Amino acid sequence: MDVDAVLRRIDRTAALEFLAAMLRFKSYSATPGEADLARHMAAAMGALGLESELMPVEGDRFNAIGTLRGQGGGRSLMFNGHLDTNPATDDWTVDPWGGLYDDDFIWGIGVSNMKSGDAAAFMALKTIVDAGLRLKGDVILEYVVGELQGGVGTVKAIEQGVRADCFINMEPTDLNGLTLHAGAFNYVVELHGITRHVSKREEGVDALRAACELVPVLDEMVFTGAATADHAAVNRSQVGVLRGSLTKDFHDWRPPQLADYARLVGTARYAPSQSEDSVMADLRRQLDRLEARFPGLRTELSKEADGTHPRMLPFEVPHQAPVVQAVARAHRRVTGADLPLGPVKPYCFYGTDAAHLLHRAGMEGIVCGPGGRYNTMPDERVDVADYLNMIRIYLLAILEICEVA
Repeated sequence: MDVDAVLRRIDRTAALEFLAAMLRFKSYSATPGEADLARHMAAAMGALGLESELMPVEGDRFNAIGTLRGQGGGRSLMFNGHLDTNPATDDWTVDPWGGLYDDDFIWGIGVSNMKSGDAAAFMALKTIVDAGLRLKGDVILEYVVGELQGGVGTVKAIEQGVRADCFINMEPTDLNGLTLHAGAFNYVVELHGITRHVSKREEGVDALRAACELVPVLDEMVFTGAATADHAAVNRSQVGVLRGSLTKDFHDWRPPQLADYARLVGTARYAPSQSEDSVMADLRRQLDRLEARFPGLRTELSKEADGTHPRMLPFEVPHQAPVVQAVARAHRRVTGADLPLGPVKPYCFYGTDAAHLLHRAGMEGIVCGPGGRYNTMPDERVDVADYLNMIRIYLLAILEICEVA
């Protein structure tokens, strides 16, 4: 088989047009546009000759799953990516749903996170099918919904028995190989002070002032129990919400009184050798120190309640895992450079569905996709060159893992 000849079959215009068509769907989470895109992907996979299905997830939400059956004797490979996107903000200078592209970039909400990865996997497999190649192992294209709600779509697919020997998750990593990323959860801190009028504030306990001292402490935290330097590298805490006033009803019309209540909401990122409980214990120690600094202050710590969405757990696979090495060899052949592996920043602070595939389905995999540096920002875009290289890398990974029959 002439692999270079297969790579030359990749159609740049067709690849960009396929991605542009995906971008024209306004596929916000749990909206009709998300379901419409799932139907579009299912139809495209069916037209390519894959066994295609729309898998109900919740309400009117569907995963689109396609399987190219192999001839037998080879390993199976799953590509996992989500179809839902963050909302576009008001400060875009191009149409977020226009599917616009030129020689350098393709723009659109969700193009980085993560429709370019979704499209790259489809175009890689389409190139193989159009070349008339038969594979030994199965290839599964799994386009899920609800990654932005903790991965409900991927969890549903796992519960329905969708499996492969290994996987590639196409979240944006700018073509880097993410083999370790953090687990994530949100926490809530409540501070109870003692109010007094400004004229005798020395008698009170200012919950708002205590909260202002606490925020930078929490933002700089590195949690205990990290087994390796790589594990410590994925630690991060960030307070994103701070509100203080009088009582939990936030009577903010009375600024002459000390705030007797403040509420902070933060997010924590932790490693596989740590846990939510160990992180909560670390946070609790900081609150105990704060209470000592502000006599009379009372603090409460809890996890943000969300019983409807699964937690995003940490993800880690060895660099020598066969799927990691297959992607590394493909990357080297396409780019001429070694594939960066490990907890590559900033991607290691993501939560991804790779964790569900690892922990719930027992599958080894790698997170590697186009996009990233223009992710989740106005005029979100992806380098056309990276998108096309990702198609090439995915194609080579399929040929190595699934093998030509």
